[in-house]
Amino acid sequence: MEESLVQHVASVLGIDCAEILDAEWADNGPGWVAVLLASAGAILALRPSFVDLDVGVVGPYPLGSPHAFEVRAFFPKDGATAEDPVTGSLNASLAQWLLRTGRASAPYVVSQGTVLGRSGRAAVRRRPSAVRAA
Repeated sequence: MEESLVQHVASVLGIDCAEILDAEWADNGPGWVAVLLASAGAILALRPSFVDLDVGVVGPYPLGSPHAFEVRAFFPKDGATAEDPVTGSLNASLAQWLLRTGRASAPYVVSQGTVLGRSGRAAVRRRPSAVRAA
């Protein structure tokens, strides 16, 4: 991903660019800018300003936690930043990226919606022909 876009995403997320460990286009239909941060805590601490593109952020929980990752999905809606409590398209795209790069191994469970007071969960499984997030 272009450095200027990574800098822009860091700016709208309200973080330093150095906090972004990796960023990639993630797309299994709907396209997302996928951003990896160091921890689930860093994901939960985000307080983004106005986002002008679809941004999905992911950070790992410590080993042994009930969930492997915390995910948040931000997108522009009616001139404001909206957040989805659970996003199948994003979680499926993130799974492909995380599995391909060795950052995750399936099966695993993702937590999403925590900051919104929701308990969204996505279970990721790998099948011979596909990766599924349900």
